[in-house]
Amino acid sequence: MNKPTILLTGGTGFLGSKLLETLVGQDYPVVLLKRTTSKLWRIDHLIKHVKSYDIDKIPLDKAFEEQKIDMVIHTACEYGRNDKPIQQIVESNILFGLKVLDACLKYNIKTFFNTDTLLPSNLNAYTLSKKQFVEWLKIKSNKVQVVNLKIELMYGIKDDSTKFIPWVISQLKKNVPKIKLTTGEQKRDFIYVEDVVSAFMTILKKTSDLQKYNEFDVGTGQLIEVKVFLEYLRKIYTSNFGTIKTKLAFGEIPYRQQEIMTVEVDNKPLIDLGWSPKMDVQQGLKEILKEYI
Repeated sequence: MNKPTILLTGGTGFLGSKLLETLVGQDYPVVLLKRTTSKLWRIDHLIKHVKSYDIDKIPLDKAFEEQKIDMVIHTACEYGRNDKPIQQIVESNILFGLKVLDACLKYNIKTFFNTDTLLPSNLNAYTLSKKQFVEWLKIKSNKVQVVNLKIELMYGIKDDSTKFIPWVISQLKKNVPKIKLTTGEQKRDFIYVEDVVSAFMTILKKTSDLQKYNEFDVGTGQLIEVKVFLEYLRKIYTSNFGTIKTKLAFGEIPYRQQEIMTVEVDNKPLIDLGWSPKMDVQQGLKEILKEYI
């Protein structure tokens, strides 16, 4: 049986590049949407194996007209860091998603995979925009099958340097005197990116068994305090690179407004499909530190 052709958005990003690598490795035909300004360092070795379209130069419809697309995996997003304008967040997380969704409806695409967050809508502009887009997916799920994956705190190799865990590692690498942190009592489900990818792949192979609208919590099911996670990170870092003076200064900065102190993760529906996480936190930290050796 021929494998479905998959259109992937956000394929040059952290999660998208890992998905692309897995899809190409398993011989799925992939159509990649990117921009002429997209940085390809994560996928240089993969780009020749896919059909790519620069959507800042070519109409989106062209990809759907020229390729027989069966499914869309939508991972492109804007996190809104560094005080990005709200308009830019909305354009990336809602309007672009709706543009792709409209194309799915127009060209009778079978399934739309969406990358969502387990965090609530009232946390920030990013989470609000993600949840607003999901409402549109629910409305249109009578015309295209929707699979919404709500991902908890994902980490791994080749993550964005601006994100929290790579930033902490960069501070350890610089051997700064201290890293100012909150008390770190927030509980999070830290999930390794390859386990997230395997969740996508597990569901992808079971779409014929699913409903028109589906949601899956993507997490290990194990909550760990941020403080404990960072202490693991520092300990493993020193075991690889030797003694450092950097102090994890817990309690020196306040929590952000509306800080989420815990999350609820129900991964049973995903486990029932045959998925299970393979990487525990300490193993995962050892893996990401290999990047710095």
